[in-house]
Amino acid sequence: MNKTAQLVASVIEGIKEKKGNNIVSMDFTALDNSICNYFVICDAVSDKNVKAIANSVEEFALKKSGEKIIYKEGYENSEWILLDYTDVIVHIFQTSFRKFYNIESLWADTVIKKEA
Repeated sequence: MNKTAQLVASVIEGIKEKKGNNIVSMDFTALDNSICNYFVICDAVSDKNVKAIANSVEEFALKKSGEKIIYKEGYENSEWILLDYTDVIVHIFQTSFRKFYNIESLWADTVIKKEA
C-alpha cells in the first residue's frame, strides 16, 4: 500500500471510530492540475461529533501512517472542519451543511467510492 493510500485508510478508520456518517473518498489522481489526490468526506449530526471526528482523524493519521496535518480550519464553530494533509483533504460536515454545499457534485469526473 502506498503512502497516500495508507493515509486515506487511516483517515477513514478515524472517521469510523467516532461514528462519522456517509463516508466517501474522491479520487483526483486521473485529473490534471488537481489540488490534491483525494478528498475524504463525511458528516455528523452535531458540532461536538464533527469536532470529535476531526480529532480522531488527526490521531489516526499520525499514529497509523505517520502523517502530520499541515493545515486545519473550522474548529471554532465545527459546522465544517477541513483537514489538509497535502495529498489528502478531509471534509467533516454537520449533516445540514453537507447537504447545502454538496461538494461531491462539483467534481462529477472523479471516482467516488462510498465506504461501508
